[in-house]
Amino acid sequence: MMSGMRGSKCTRVVRGLILWILLTNIMLVLYCLTNQTQVKFRDSQEDTCSLSMAKLLKQNVTTPAQSTKSQSEECSPTVDIMFMKTHKTASSTILNILFRFGEKHKLKFAFPNGRNDFYYPSPFLCSQVKDYRPGDCFNIVCNHMRFHHHEVAKLLPPNAAYITILRDPVALFESSFHYYHRAVPLTWKISGEDKLAEFLENPQTFYSPEAFNSFYLRNLLFFDFGFDNNLEADDPRVMMNIHNLSKHFDLVLIAEYFEESLILLKDTLCWTMEDILYFKLNARKSSSVSQLTPDLRAKALQWNGADWKLYQHFNATLWARVEAYGRERMKREVKELRRRNAEMRDICIEDGGAVEAQKIQDRRFLPWQPVGESSILGYNMKTSIDPKFKTICEKMLTPEIQYLSDLGVNLWLTRLWGWFKDTVFRI
Repeated sequence: MMSGMRGSKCTRVVRGLILWILLTNIMLVLYCLTNQTQVKFRDSQEDTCSLSMAKLLKQNVTTPAQSTKSQSEECSPTVDIMFMKTHKTASSTILNILFRFGEKHKLKFAFPNGRNDFYYPSPFLCSQVKDYRPGDCFNIVCNHMRFHHHEVAKLLPPNAAYITILRDPVALFESSFHYYHRAVPLTWKISGEDKLAEFLENPQTFYSPEAFNSFYLRNLLFFDFGFDNNLEADDPRVMMNIHNLSKHFDLVLIAEYFEESLILLKDTLCWTMEDILYFKLNARKSSSVSQLTPDLRAKALQWNGADWKLYQHFNATLWARVEAYGRERMKREVKELRRRNAEMRDICIEDGGAVEAQKIQDRRFLPWQPVGESSILGYNMKTSIDPKFKTICEKMLTPEIQYLSDLGVNLWLTRLWGWFKDTVFRI
């Protein structure tokens, strides 16, 4: 009898496993399906946003009033922006700033169709933009993509500002590993409790460049920018690629110096302090963050050597910009940004800080969670808010997926995957 019970239980487990594998493969096919149906337009000068179209687009833009007389005399706000949204770098917080600025001033976004990214990890193509036609012009491109400058440049006026953000490669690798490892099949065979440490002790055991989603586990920044993420740090192509990026980007923000980066962003784009106010979005609860030993940190840097060189280069350029801006001036501006952000926290956020997903009362403010976890924090908005602040509070607290829906983006594929993920991998 006991043998029969064990056999029955084993049969249920096997059936459940088969169903799980079947459903997972169906979802992967659905998620990748649109890659097979992309329309490819001929590559010609006609495909590019023309000067005349850019001027026509400009006529429909509502430009913001300047905060000071001296600022308005020196420059006008930049409204044509390419933000290269890198993974696990505080880029979702920057995205919220761009969404608010673009919505406020009626700018034209280039959005993906059916999902929240441009067919990542495939290289970006203009045809991935919703309703794109050759020659179309846009003000803002900002969703996740694998960068392809030649294609992106077709969408924007020639004087558009190119912005991106980087993060310390060790912190990024730790975050990426925890967030994505369940989506990387080669890591499923890691048996220990500290999977990250076991991976770093012998990464080649759990890694293959050709394996599904393996790019999440090595030099993710290099991959996002369209380069070979398997290059060793001393390969001359690494520095060649970094110098090539320097030619395309007007400003590279650094997540570890987020406030200083935002002040430089404000200065570069001739925006106001109000434009860069923010709440930190997509932060992880501290208990889910691995504290790496110096030895593991060294191994993580070696494993992500190309990203480390990329980070070092642009960290240096950031601080050169800070020096040119003025250290004392920067301190004053950062202090003012903190003061204004604290004011908004007091106005908008219940209990003044982020809470775990289970404690978020309004699903509008529930952030996207990784597979099998609820580690990403969100916010509860105060119920009694001065009506004049209600709209801005809602927008500052709204996560990426919900904000995209508010802006009219059809996210059927993303939502289908989200439903499947949260149903099958419920914890």
